[in-house]
Formats: sequence, structure tokens, C-alpha cells
Amino acid sequence: MTALAAVTPDDPTTVVWAAAASPPLWIVLAKVQGLYDADHRQLRHLTTDEIPSIFMWITLSVAATALLLSLADVPGLDGVAATAMWLAAFVAAVALRAAARGLWRRIVPQEATLVLGDGELARMLTRKLRLEPGHHAALLSADTADERSSAGGLALEAVVRSRGIERIVVAREDLDEASFREVVRVCRATRTKLSATPPLPAMFGTAVALTHLAEFPLIEFKTWDPSRSTLLLKHLVDRIGAAVALTLLAPLMLAIALAIRLDSAGPALFRQRRAGVEGRPFTMLKFRTMVDDAEQRLTELIDIDTLADPMFKLRDDPRITRVGRLLRRWSLDELPQLLNVLAGRMSLVGPRPEEVRLVERYGEAERIRIQMRPGMTGPMQVHGRGELTFAERVAVEREYVENHSLRKDASLLLKTAGAVIRGRGAF
Repeated sequence: MTALAAVTPDDPTTVVWAAAASPPLWIVLAKVQGLYDADHRQLRHLTTDEIPSIFMWITLSVAATALLLSLADVPGLDGVAATAMWLAAFVAAVALRAAARGLWRRIVPQEATLVLGDGELARMLTRKLRLEPGHHAALLSADTADERSSAGGLALEAVVRSRGIERIVVAREDLDEASFREVVRVCRATRTKLSATPPLPAMFGTAVALTHLAEFPLIEFKTWDPSRSTLLLKHLVDRIGAAVALTLLAPLMLAIALAIRLDSAGPALFRQRRAGVEGRPFTMLKFRTMVDDAEQRLTELIDIDTLADPMFKLRDDPRITRVGRLLRRWSLDELPQLLNVLAGRMSLVGPRPEEVRLVERYGEAERIRIQMRPGMTGPMQVHGRGELTFAERVAVEREYVENHSLRKDASLLLKTAGAVIRGRGAF
């Protein structure tokens, strides 16, 4: 309403009518978009996850407000007023929802969450919850035989009531239908929320939708390449985005280059051969964060030929300079890759480019991460960065490649900002 009043100062009637009609309408439309229910239902939820829903909510709400004003024979919203109203509402909605969610998580105690399972699946789940932000769960392990048994319904129900469990997460490789039905019964009887990891995670690795034939569940897989139109739009967004970013960030990049030169001997830019799409090598650019002879000194720290996995990341690398440590903490060393994006060698979002000699050691399963153009940011940066094991890194990048969409790219770009601020895994 503030934006509307600013662009229609001589027509207060429009503002008054819009202010009276909008709140109930907007609340109903927000409910329809599921913006009041996701945190209660899902184990993990971030404001960035709901950007598409907020976009649709604001668009429908502004359009509906304009329609109501028109039907009431009140001067309607012109294009300028509607655009100002949309922008103000969208920015405010995202900012206020993020702030409210953050305040809620600080004030409200964490959700007592019981993990049913003690095998590898449960350990994987626990590690993911440690690495990933956005949940509000205090994990409690099932430490007795009765608690670990999902079939022991009466015992499990007693545990849920006595320990004040608010959510159960089932993570068992040997889960059977009868046992799971009993867990569902207990959760319904105690009004406890329920989440479950599938006994065969790979079965859901490329699933993009769960549909039903009457009551029968059906998993729909996406096993084909992205459409040409999607790839064309991605390419256009990359080129335009890189050009705009380079223009805006040029003063900052010049300042960083000067700081590097003053801090240590050597060039401001670091060039290295990396594997691009389908493994084709290209020269990747970064701001230099190490001493000038870092490549020659690598053999003093690690023998690449003896690595268990074709990747390495040294937490306390003695070759990093003072300025370099700061650049890595805030991912500013990646900015020159905008030139790689502009040249079409990289994308704004995609699997991270790896050294050619490491990619040469990939097996068939790992080569999926080089099926797309490498990115400045991507699932690795958002889901743990340097904390990820090689298997975890391949898994999140496989999911990205197999389920690529422009919407997913936009989501990862938004989440990158939060990952950079948190700084986890930045070394």
C-alpha cells in the first residue's frame, strides 16, 4: 500500500479501497499457495525454497486487487502503480518471512525428533542434517531395542509420549510395509509429525514427482536431457548475467587485484586447466589466493596418485596468503570466472569444474557431473562446500544434472548468498 500511495498521491480513494480489500484477499491467496503450512509439514524448509510460491502469490494478489478496484468502479491501478506495488510487496514478503522464520527459530525450542534406525541410512541422514541449514530439529537417537523396533507399536507410542517426541524420522534399510504402517498409526495417535527416508535412496535419486493412480503411488522419473529451449535460455541468462555482473563489480575486482599484488609477489590472476563439459579442457580464471609457486609446492603436501578419491581440499593449506584467506572465506576469488561464463566455457550455475588430471580418474558413475557446463556456483557450494565427501559431492551434482531446470538454477543462486555468509566449508 505504501508503494501504491507513493505513485498515486493525488488519488487517495484508490489507496483506501485497496487497503480495505487487499488483506483478506491476500491472506486467502497465501493460504492457497501453501505459504502458511510448509514449515509445519516439512522437516527442512528455507525462505529461498518458497520464492516461486511467493512470486505467484504476489502476482495473483496484485492482479486480484486491481480487478476488485475495477469492479467496484474505483480508479484502478495503472501499470506504474501495479509494478511498484508488486515490487514492494515481493521484497517485503521475502524479507519479512525470512526475518520471522529466523526469529521463530531463535525463540521456539527445537523440534524433538526421533530417528528410527541405527544403520548407514540413519548415519547419512544425521550427517546431512548437520551440513544442511533450514531445519529446526533436535535429533534424538533410538537407544533401546524397543525404540529401534518400528514394529513395537505400543513400546514406540510410550516412548513418543514419555520423551515428548514431536517428529519421527524413519531411516531403516530393512523397512517393511507392516512396520511402517505401525509407525504411521503411532504418529496419528499421538499427533506426531512423520518423515521417512526410502530404504533405497537411489530409487528416488532422479524422481521429480510422486503421483497416484487412484490410491496407488507412482514415482515419475526424468531420464531425458533438458529441452533445447531450456539450454538456450540458460545460455542467454549466463551471458547477460555475466556481462551485467562484470560491469557492476569491475571496481571491486580492480581493488581485489591491487590487494593481491600488494600482499604477495606474483600475478593477480591464477590460471589452471580444468575439465569443462564432456571433459574438454579450458583455462579457468580465479584471483590468486596462494603463493606464486603453489603448484610446484603441492607435491610437498599431497600425492595425487595415492588419493582414495579423485578430489582433494586441504583445510589448513600453508600456501594460502593473507588476502587469499579472506577472498576464499567470502568466495571473492571466484569472480574472474565471470569472464569464463561470458566466453561460454562456464555457466553461472552448474557442477564445479575439476582439474583435468583428477577427472581422468573418474569412473562411469562420476562422469555424469561433466555432462553439463561447469558453474561458478552450484549444488556443492550450497550443500556443504569443502565439508562434502567425494561421494556426497557427486550425489548432489548428479541430482542437479538429472533434474536441471531454470527454476533450480535460480534457487541455487539465491541459496549461494546464504552459504557464503555462513562460510561453512570455505577453505
